[in-house]
Parts: sequence; C-alpha cells; structure tokens
Amino acid sequence: MIQVTFLTNSGKVASAPANSNLLRVSLREQGGIPFKCGGGLCGTCKCRIEAGLEHTDAVKPKERKHLTEDQLKAGYRMACQTFLNGDVSVSWVPLAERRAPVPRTEPVAAMAMPPQDKPEP
Repeated sequence: MIQVTFLTNSGKVASAPANSNLLRVSLREQGGIPFKCGGGLCGTCKCRIEAGLEHTDAVKPKERKHLTEDQLKAGYRMACQTFLNGDVSVSWVPLAERRAPVPRTEPVAAMAMPPQDKPEP
C-alpha cells in the first residue's frame, strides 16, 4: 500500500494500492482535490505533487494541453491523469480561490449599434 497525504485538506493521509489514480483516491478517501470534469471544465483537478513526484507515472498528452512545461517541472499534474506507485504529498488551490479567466476586451462587432438619427426640434 502507498500513502497519499492531502496537504490542503489538513494533511489528511490515505492508503491506496500501488498504481492507483490520484483523483480516484481523493474521491474514495475524501481527500478534497477539486474537480469539475463531468461539467466540462477539464483541468480543474490541477494539483501539485509536493513530495514523491518520482512516484508518479509519465505525463499524459491531456496534461500537456492544460499545464505549461514550467508547471510540469514544478510538480503540477492533473489528478485525473496521474497514477501513483509510491508515497506522495499533494496540494492544490481551492476552486473558490482560483482566478477567473481574464475576459476578452476586444469589441464585439455584432453589438455595435449604428447611431440613431434624432429628429430636430
């Protein structure tokens, strides 16, 4: 059995068999890693392996779509894509504390209204 420490969830420790998926362990053991994958928000299970990164499997193509090379080097992974083969400690930023995507500031042509002619008094 391996041990997973959920640092952001008050250091909760869970045991799991080797080759376990990190998100499934979190769900089963109430580890607390956020996810909204089923709601179409892929990438919400982003977390950081603080210790034991060497006990994770290879980075998947789906992770490369959501994480930069610098993030991967810093230990960030997507819990839904990560399988564990040894003890790890993991942290994450709660969804409520994450920054919302920056809205686009480009003018939308469809919303531009032509000026209205005003009748003279």
